[in-house]
Amino acid sequence: MRYEIRVDGEMSDELTTAFPELDTFVVPHQTVMYGQVDDEAHLYGLLIRFQSLGLHVAEFRRLPE
Repeated sequence: MRYEIRVDGEMSDELTTAFPELDTFVVPHQTVMYGQVDDEAHLYGLLIRFQSLGLHVAEFRRLPE
């Protein structure tokens, strides 16, 4: 499953390295991350990582295959 995650603000390079499995680009006022999510445990692990880093996830959506 592929997912797109939009985080409020522009994430630093240091923060994006906490998500090596995701590709990243910046749009106005948000950082967009996307990539393969293997299973539900991986999905929840990502959410916990965002939360532990104090990042606000504005949108989390599954992309069409």
